[in-house]
Amino acid sequence: MHFHDDSLFPENQEKLVIQAAPYGPEWLPGDADDLPLTMDEHVQAAVDCYNAGATVLHIHVRELDGKGSKRMSMFNELLGRLRQAVPDMVLQIGGSISFAPEGEGSEAKWLSYDTRHLLADLDPAPDQVTIAINTSQMNIVEIMTDDDLAGTSIAKPEYYKAYRDMVVEAGPDFYLEHLERLRENGIQPHFQLATLAQLETVERLIRAGVHTGPLILNYVAIGGGFAGRHPADLIEFVRRTPDGAVLTIESSMRAVAPMNAIGIALGVHVRVGNEDNLWRRKGERMTTLEQIEQMVHISEALGRDIATGAEAKKIYKLGEYYSGANETLARLGMVPNRRPGQRGPMLRVV
Repeated sequence: MHFHDDSLFPENQEKLVIQAAPYGPEWLPGDADDLPLTMDEHVQAAVDCYNAGATVLHIHVRELDGKGSKRMSMFNELLGRLRQAVPDMVLQIGGSISFAPEGEGSEAKWLSYDTRHLLADLDPAPDQVTIAINTSQMNIVEIMTDDDLAGTSIAKPEYYKAYRDMVVEAGPDFYLEHLERLRENGIQPHFQLATLAQLETVERLIRAGVHTGPLILNYVAIGGGFAGRHPADLIEFVRRTPDGAVLTIESSMRAVAPMNAIGIALGVHVRVGNEDNLWRRKGERMTTLEQIEQMVHISEALGRDIATGAEAKKIYKLGEYYSGANETLARLGMVPNRRPGQRGPMLRVV
């Protein structure tokens, strides 16, 4: 992204879109004070997030025994109810479905490609499905401290090992077909990226005409194979993100607030919720709603406005598709593909 002298002035920045993740699939009841269990509680969590200022909802579902659900029927039911309860929210399904282990000693893993492809067939369709690019380690506990995990199920050695050893399977066989299925069903892919190598893979997909729509990204700074918390890495990812993309910052535990504060100041967007963080200060619990309210407070203190649901949908360009690689590159503010025999630097299309 290019920064002019006036790019940090809040009146020149897009209004802030707050993405809420209140369904914490890795946690069990008792780990967080605000984990929904029943379907009514799932719906109420969405309503509360929206009323607090969030306009994007990152969705997982939970069975009554407290474990993350992998049943498409539950996703369908929740989506149907959410369309009625929070019609102005952008509904975003977590592409892992649920990576939580089935029990102590089990693996924490992303489901098979075939199962994850079923997210493209949900009815009613979500606005977005998150999509990982390139297989990588996802050791979510690597940069968590003992204080972060104190009193939670992940502090148990069996669960800790399960999350330490988790891998995101997302090779070309997966993402090429998944992108096609999402496009066929009018669902926007929301890319979950952690490294510049992954961002470059997405750029190649755009240049090859595989992805021909808005570029919607999360920068995922959770360590363990994903990005870490070094501010320079965050700044470089922002710098390398195309001007026409929509970028959201995602981190973990007590780093969420400072990483998001940087993101808010830079004019990009933020994600919060009990999926990412349980704490305000060391030893002091913080709910998803309190995290949303904190982002609203930080943004307002900097003079940056909060997006409404309708404004968030416009920012995300829901429903937009482009004719091919050339139009996509132009819409995203990227330099065009090199023509055969063309020499010298490439210039953006005016």
